[in-house]
Parts: sequence; structure tokens; C-alpha cells
Amino acid sequence: MTQLINIPLVSWTNGTIMIAIFGLVCIGLVTALLILVNSGKKKDN
Repeated sequence: MTQLINIPLVSWTNGTIMIAIFGLVCIGLVTALLILVNSGKKKDN
């Protein structure tokens, strides 16, 4: 049982890298959406 306790269940480096990439993708999608919305409004006016 002590061997099972010593096995790390979470890889913090991999998790932080994945969260950072996910955050960058979310920020990129939000900025692209805002650019599209603003350009659409400018064309209508």
C-alpha cells in the first residue's frame, strides 16, 4: 500500500501547461469574436 501512495496522481507541469494553452485559446476566440462583432457594426453604420 505504501507504493500506491507514493505514485503521483497529478502531473502539475503538464496540467499547468494544458491550462495555459486552454486559456490562450479562450482569449484568442474571445478577441476574434469581438473583432468580428465590431467590424460588423462598423459596416452597418
